[in-house]
Amino acid sequence: MDVLKTNLPLHLFHQGENFRLYETYGAHPLTQNGVCGYVFRVWAPRAVKVCVMGEFNDWSESSHPMQKMIDGQSWELFIPHAKQYDAYKYAITTQDGRVLHKADPLAFHAETPGTSSSNASKLYDLKPHKWHDEAYRKKLQHTNIYASPMNVYEVNLLSWKRKKNGEYYTYRELAVELVKYVSDMGYTHVELMPLTEHPFDGSWGYQVSGYFAVTSRLGTPADFMHLVDAFHAAGIGVILDWVPAHFPKDSFGLYEFDGEPLYEASQWDRMENKGWGTRRFDYGRAEILSFLISSAIFFFDKFHVDGLRVDAVASMLYLDYDKEPGEWVPNIYGENKNLEALAFLRRLNEAVFAAFPHALMIAEESTAWPMITKPTNVGGVGFNFKWNMGWMNDVLSYVKTDPLFRRYTHGKLTFPLMYAFSENYVLPISHDEVVHGKCSLINKMPGDYEEKFAGIRSFLGYMMAHPGKKLNFMGTEIGQFKEWNYKEGIEFFLKDYPKHLRLSKMVKTLNDIYKTTPALFEIDDSWEGFEWLAADDADRNFIAFKRRDKHGAEVAVLVNFSGEDYKDYTLGIDKGRYRVIFNSDMIRYGGSGAFRKRVLKTKKVYSHGKENSIKFDLPKLTCIYLIKEKND
Repeated sequence: MDVLKTNLPLHLFHQGENFRLYETYGAHPLTQNGVCGYVFRVWAPRAVKVCVMGEFNDWSESSHPMQKMIDGQSWELFIPHAKQYDAYKYAITTQDGRVLHKADPLAFHAETPGTSSSNASKLYDLKPHKWHDEAYRKKLQHTNIYASPMNVYEVNLLSWKRKKNGEYYTYRELAVELVKYVSDMGYTHVELMPLTEHPFDGSWGYQVSGYFAVTSRLGTPADFMHLVDAFHAAGIGVILDWVPAHFPKDSFGLYEFDGEPLYEASQWDRMENKGWGTRRFDYGRAEILSFLISSAIFFFDKFHVDGLRVDAVASMLYLDYDKEPGEWVPNIYGENKNLEALAFLRRLNEAVFAAFPHALMIAEESTAWPMITKPTNVGGVGFNFKWNMGWMNDVLSYVKTDPLFRRYTHGKLTFPLMYAFSENYVLPISHDEVVHGKCSLINKMPGDYEEKFAGIRSFLGYMMAHPGKKLNFMGTEIGQFKEWNYKEGIEFFLKDYPKHLRLSKMVKTLNDIYKTTPALFEIDDSWEGFEWLAADDADRNFIAFKRRDKHGAEVAVLVNFSGEDYKDYTLGIDKGRYRVIFNSDMIRYGGSGAFRKRVLKTKKVYSHGKENSIKFDLPKLTCIYLIKEKND
């Protein structure tokens, strides 16, 4: 049976250079001798026998044996009359005589996980979608993302909203509901927690069984394409959370696929991620590079996603990640660096940017590994953004501290500027920070009801002005007190209460100010875009700084993180008249309305190293933005 025009795809696969593996392996519709059906191909090099079993043959383990392909490691079979949505698996006979029932590693669709599901793959013709995002994608070609606003709304699609009966909103329903909400709120991007198929809801999608299939819980691949298209029509970028670090040990999945370690590392110290109870990929195996990089390329190619947020990069880079002494073996240089994983990540980024130059490749990397966002040709890892976990840990520790004691932790506000420009950073307040007893963002704030709202308002104002792109998890924008629960929707009914509604209005206003004020985003990567005005006023829990755009326009940011109102505070600043463009204490945002000045004018009074200064009263837990009027 000659269904491949060339054996080059197989050759490249085994060389670690086939980054469109989904065009060859898996199940594809085929008409042979006038008969429609599907051709199946799977890699199982140690298998004694492989058969296709499914709804088309009453799940027979033996009636449809596959033939070995020319590489001697892959198997192939055409099954006439197999049709779209038929469920199927591979029956793999191992060298020790076991018969394993395995889902297709390159399936485009799968049975919806549940109590009655066998976690089988489903036949699906991934027909080209009629896209309507040409104008959006053309605009990307002329956009410098480093000098553009990037304000990300992180979403778990399975729990953003739930219907009254507990059912999910489908991809197509979200294309109406979620797209409108994100657009109205003024976000520039969404980041979707993993949608690749996964068996266990409680993993939040981070234990993947289908690296080429979006979860069927919400619909079909075509439905997801429709959702991405709708986001693009609204001018919103789509980032997909992607998990190449590990996979679960479910028997139907990649785990010991042909009876022995195949996708996972075979070395005793690299095989398991014991903390997560999962298997780690073998980054030293060429076929695994082809598989994983193909998965990444697949979502850019077929689904038009704008970026990938690569999960758990640190767990890949370090041989001793989550291990005690004696549980890991050093590399050839006696170090704890996983050289194969490093090479994989570099090759991944090179391949993605070669095919999609305007892609976002964002590393969730929690250590100080150098040059994560530097190009590979200068020794970097090749991502273009990295989550700033240091900033996140420091500032959350600070805001959780009672204002009475914040003076002792003031360095947690200022220290992140020591390394703020060493990488291209995203500032994340993500799902990980609002679960497992960590409290929602508003509930991290000390004090009574009023003070918690004042605290989150001032924090969000500070965050939006700090160098780096922004990411906040769903629910933060309405001040949800309850921690995120993957089984429930966000409590949008809270907007029936004035404080929550007004916070939501403030977030929308803040998002709009950010998007339309180049000083807040144009220079995120150097001191040219930032200047301290007051960095060391620890006793009063006060900081002030300026952000600057490429044309010299500036925004001054003043934050009173204390629990006291300050009278006649004097701040050194360049001579001129300054207009208030944002005030987190406004009544319309749920504040006290105590700060009412619209314009502040300097006087020739020396302060903070400046010849001129402004004097003002600033309520507790308040953030304000000032811009210098042009005629000064």
